[in-house]
Amino acid sequence: QVQFVESGGGLVQPGGSLRLSCAASGSVLKFYAMGWYRQAPGNERELVAGITIFGSTTYGGSVKGRFTISRDNAKNTVDLQMNNLQPDDTAVYYCGAKNSLNAPYGNWGQGTQVTVSS
Repeated sequence: QVQFVESGGGLVQPGGSLRLSCAASGSVLKFYAMGWYRQAPGNERELVAGITIFGSTTYGGSVKGRFTISRDNAKNTVDLQMNNLQPDDTAVYYCGAKNSLNAPYGNWGQGTQVTVSS
């Protein structure tokens, strides 16, 4: 089973930027889509961004225009560039994948903490 390892989280001031990276232990081409989710304390896990094997992207409403997801199939990585970070972006960010259009995301990594605070 392909495993994911997230990195790049940390503490950043409001308005700052971070770049998260998800490294897969195997080929990401076997998945229909890769995605980033996040979960803040007391909240459900929510979709941040997803990218299909065809390169189509989707974003959660609150991050549109600020976050960009990308994938490098040769390196088996999926990155999330996060700009203009706000305190509401504070959460643990998880990388996951799904095998088909209508399948749920799963196969989560351990997560990386992002904290936006002054």
